[in-house]
Amino acid sequence: MSIVNMLEAKSSLSRLVQAVESGVEREIIIARNGKAAAKLVPINGSPVGKRIGVAKGKFRVPASIDQDNAEIAQLFKVER
Repeated sequence: MSIVNMLEAKSSLSRLVQAVESGVEREIIIARNGKAAAKLVPINGSPVGKRIGVAKGKFRVPASIDQDNAEIAQLFKVER
């Protein structure tokens, strides 16, 4: 969470919105006279951060997933 004053927010709004959109900042507090006045957050409201395990339980990997590795390597001419 970053805190920026009103003047900085006015002069760099595009950069602040991009930081929130891209997940660089989870939220940005805009202060007026040193006191929090507003919060800039992404509109989707989903938490941004590590997404490890996001697909857990969504699909099953077959036991035979590696059975064609040699053939695929040959197709790409990968030396083993």
